[in-house]
Amino acid sequence: MRKNNFAFFQNRDCEYFPCHKTNDPENFNCLFCYCPLYALADQCGGNFTYIEQPDGTAIKDCSNCMVPHSKGGYMHVMTKYPQLAQLANKRTNQDD
Repeated sequence: MRKNNFAFFQNRDCEYFPCHKTNDPENFNCLFCYCPLYALADQCGGNFTYIEQPDGTAIKDCSNCMVPHSKGGYMHVMTKYPQLAQLANKRTNQDD
């Protein structure tokens, strides 16, 4: 029986499972299907790159990142929530 069930979810029926290449599909965590850390840019702590666009902008590419999908992914994301809250607060104050 798995402890901390709240920290792990897997949906093998998903048409995209697994959404990242992995040698360990048994431990692939789908809990964060969309990574909540994307907005933190280079402070997310994941394995990402930036893809330069023709107009000079860049798009964050997380296709090689397994951080939120790993065994310790839940705890990693939880440690980043203060930064996410600060970012959300900053954006909320800009809208006022």
